[in-house]
Amino acid sequence: MTRDPIAPDDPRMRDYTQPQITTLLGELHRRGLPHGLLWGSASPGETTLDGRILIDFGNAPVSTLLNLLHLLRDLERDEAWHR
Repeated sequence: MTRDPIAPDDPRMRDYTQPQITTLLGELHRRGLPHGLLWGSASPGETTLDGRILIDFGNAPVSTLLNLLHLLRDLERDEAWHR
């Protein structure tokens, strides 16, 4: 399934709280680990841009985190078809 990436300026990105972002980062770590994606020190940042919290791994917007999770979920779904 092809998805359009979430844009950094998507208004929905303003709704994410630090606890929600922390939970998403945990999921990214769990799903990314088997693929060599390691962000153990990533956390919701103290920095905001136009009302959106930036993630503290290069000050990435939440949309980057969500797009990475979508890619990993799609990868896992595709792997299930090949087993």
